[in-house]
Amino acid sequence: MNNIHDTATILNNAISWAREAGHLQLEYFRGNNLNIESKFNDSDIVTVADKASEQIIINHIKNAYPAHAILSEEMGDNAITSDYRWIIDPLDGTTNFSNGLPLFSVSIALEYCGKAIIGVVYAPYLNELFYATKGGGAWLNGNKIATSRKNSLAHSVVATGFPVDKDRTNDNNLDNVTRVLPHVRGMRRLGSAAIDLCYVAAGFLDGYWEMNLHTWDVSAGRLIAEEAGAKCSLFRNDRNISIIAATPLIFDSLSSLLSNQPHSPQ
Repeated sequence: MNNIHDTATILNNAISWAREAGHLQLEYFRGNNLNIESKFNDSDIVTVADKASEQIIINHIKNAYPAHAILSEEMGDNAITSDYRWIIDPLDGTTNFSNGLPLFSVSIALEYCGKAIIGVVYAPYLNELFYATKGGGAWLNGNKIATSRKNSLAHSVVATGFPVDKDRTNDNNLDNVTRVLPHVRGMRRLGSAAIDLCYVAAGFLDGYWEMNLHTWDVSAGRLIAEEAGAKCSLFRNDRNISIIAATPLIFDSLSSLLSNQPHSPQ
């Protein structure tokens, strides 16, 4: 890889690619030519914008860093063996996007030996660009960000989401919602894991958890959150990636309310 130690160049490339993909998404947004297709079920969909955005990013990576591995939501794994791997969710929040809701994002991360070293999340409709490098802090539109300093759940606003297989299992996060809701000021469901994590980073949310996610959902956002001072951890080992992120002052209180076991029917 050229300029292997030039993190700034790599970051600027990723930002440029995210902006280009986001600009394409805005051309499709609230239009009638999305070509919506179901994947796992009717809750798991893909649009022409997902695929076109992904192709833009992958083409740039192949041109700039042809020896790098790539893992992307729609394409999968490119089967290249490398210490460097790009993790791409070309359009995180496809359901929002397909319904005309503006909370969707482009998520790009670069891992080195399995650890994220660069993360970029761009919400094009909101014109919010989050980014971070390992050890370099987290930023929103050029301004350094940090988590909130909330120290009690009663004053906190948290977010969550629901697994795509909610139609096939009762292990669907409702039990956690029931436990957490009475203890917090408010609960939100934004529909983009990458945005949720970045909003924890910026202090717009005080905490977030979700089950049954994938690497492309969280790789960039988790780095951004951690570089902003958030504490992040996995709370289930049997539901793909089940993540909790929060300001450190409420992390333990929130985590203690989440079950680390499969939900059993009553």
